Amino acid sequence: MKTFIGIDIGSLATKIVLLSDGKMLDHRTERSTYDFKRIGHNLFDDLLEKNNLNKDDVFLMSTGYGRNTIDIADDRVTEITAHAKGTQYFFPDVHSVIDIGGQDSKAIVISKKTGNVVDFQMNDKCAAGTGRFLEVMAHALEVPIDQFGALALRSNKSASISSTCTVFAESEVISLFARGASKEEIASGIHRSIARRVAGMSKRIGVGPKLVFCGGVALNPAVKKYLEDELGYEVEIPEFPQLTGAIGAALIAEANNSH
Repeated sequence: MKTFIGIDIGSLATKIVLLSDGKMLDHRTERSTYDFKRIGHNLFDDLLEKNNLNKDDVFLMSTGYGRNTIDIADDRVTEITAHAKGTQYFFPDVHSVIDIGGQDSKAIVISKKTGNVVDFQMNDKCAAGTGRFLEVMAHALEVPIDQFGALALRSNKSASISSTCTVFAESEVISLFARGASKEEIASGIHRSIARRVAGMSKRIGVGPKLVFCGGVALNPAVKKYLEDELGYEVEIPEFPQLTGAIGAALIAEANNSH
C-alpha cells in the first residue's frame, strides 16, 4: 500500500507528516530558516529512514509558503485547500477555519454539504496578526515566546495597542513602558490587537461556529481566549494545530491517488 507524505513549508516552520490509509503515522517539525529546500529535504530523508521507506514507496505533496522550493515533491496544493482538509481530519463537521502562521493569517469558510472551500480571506501584506508579530513583541518585552500567552492572561486589563504595523507597535510598547504600564497589561493588549484584527477579517467572509483555529499560534492560549471574546463563541483547536496543512496535503495526495 502506497504511503503519502505531506510537507507544509511555512515561513517560520516546516512540518512533515507521514500518512497511510487515512491515519497519521509519524511527523516532524523544524524551523524553516532561509534554506527551505535543505530543511524540507532533510525532514523528508529523516522520515523515510525512520520508517524504512524509499522515495519510490511514497507520494510527496507539498504546500505552504515555500511549496515550490521542494523539487522532490510529486505534486503541490495551496495552503488554503490543505488547511481545510487537514482540519477535517480532526473535526469532520468543521464550518470555518482560522489559521495564523508565521507570515500571514487566513480565514476559510467550508461548505457543510461538500466539505470544500467556499470562501477565504488572507492577510499576507503585513506581519501584524501573525506569529512573527508575536515573536517581535515577545522579544521587545524580553519574554520567552512560549510563555507570552500565559503572561497576557495574568492581566485583567489590556493596554491599548493602536498601531497595526509591527515596527510602530514595537515603538508603542516602549512608550507604554515609559508611561508605567506593566508587562502583563502590554502583553494582553498585544494579544487582543491580533485577535481583533483576525476576527475582523474572519467576520467579513462569514465565518461561524464550528470554527477551528490552527497554525502554530493556536498553541498560544491568549490568542484563543481573545478570539473567542471577539467572535462571541467557542473556538476549537486540533490536537496538532501546527500540522493541519501537512496533514491536509497528505490526505489530498491519498484521495487523488487511491483510485
